[in-house]
Amino acid sequence: MNRNSANKVILVGHLGNQPEMRYTTNDVMTTTFNLATNTMWKDDNGDFQERTDWHRIVAWRSIADYCKNLNTGQMLYVEGHLQSREWTDKESVKHYITEVVAETVSTLGARKKEDLPELEEGEKSQS
Repeated sequence: MNRNSANKVILVGHLGNQPEMRYTTNDVMTTTFNLATNTMWKDDNGDFQERTDWHRIVAWRSIADYCKNLNTGQMLYVEGHLQSREWTDKESVKHYITEVVAETVSTLGARKKEDLPELEEGEKSQS
């Protein structure tokens, strides 16, 4: 085995859908969701172009438990590794997928105003 290899992914993007939580047959929690990242560049004419890439994220155990409460649109930092797998469906069609297996997931940025509690007149915010 070559020790000079690495499989590391770092993504910062927006949560594209509500996370889907499941349990395996061995009762292990897993959560999956899509993360959108954007790339901007200037084309040959000097016009800005933008592309959105979607990444499938898979989280396990305690990270899955944390992710189940995330909300669509939240900005996230995700660190993990790539995993490719294949399976054959009921119609004997082979499917291939590459996913990011999350090792760290953190929310970024300020909370939205609607997420903050209402303050009574004269109270100070703790944030």
